[in-house]
Amino acid sequence: MSIPLKSPRVKRDEICNTLRAEVLSGQWESNQPVREHSLAERFGVSRGPIRDALLQLTQEGALVYRQNKGVRVSSPPEKADRDLLFRLRRDLEIHCLKEAFPDWSETDDDQLSNVLTKLKRACEKEDLSEVTASDLALHRYWVSKASKEMEVIWLSISVRLKMAYSRLKSYMEIYNEHEPIVKAIHRRDLKTAQSLIRKNVI
Repeated sequence: MSIPLKSPRVKRDEICNTLRAEVLSGQWESNQPVREHSLAERFGVSRGPIRDALLQLTQEGALVYRQNKGVRVSSPPEKADRDLLFRLRRDLEIHCLKEAFPDWSETDDDQLSNVLTKLKRACEKEDLSEVTASDLALHRYWVSKASKEMEVIWLSISVRLKMAYSRLKSYMEIYNEHEPIVKAIHRRDLKTAQSLIRKNVI
């Protein structure tokens, strides 16, 4: 089924967001080929936006280009590397939230609440791709608020880590873990928010 999209930039970004979420949620196998033609048909676009999206995801690290094999899904890191990447992501998020707090506004509260609402709806629908995309967007918000440079580093780490949803009994547990983080941020309770992030990013 084709997915109607808008401008070239919107096309690329929406394709990126969809594919990134699918890779991180494990809907694509490691080393699985990624075909431009089939994706162009799926999204109802020419190969141009697909090629741009695949290039961006390759630069991020979610995909990898192999000579004579084309674009494929990246393989997960070894356990020791994975543990290190999670520690780096946790520390980076905790640092960025602290840096973002002095300039945090009610507008930021509203936007973060909107992302949390999207996460709740995705959990209620048990839509794995949307759950993953909203989860990622929530964490990305305070990183981006702190520093665009840190956002690039954070994204390059995050796309190499599959979401650990298998540890949970239901999708709503994902929402229930994130709601207290957002509430703590709304209260400007930095210490509690940082502690909850540390427990969530595993």
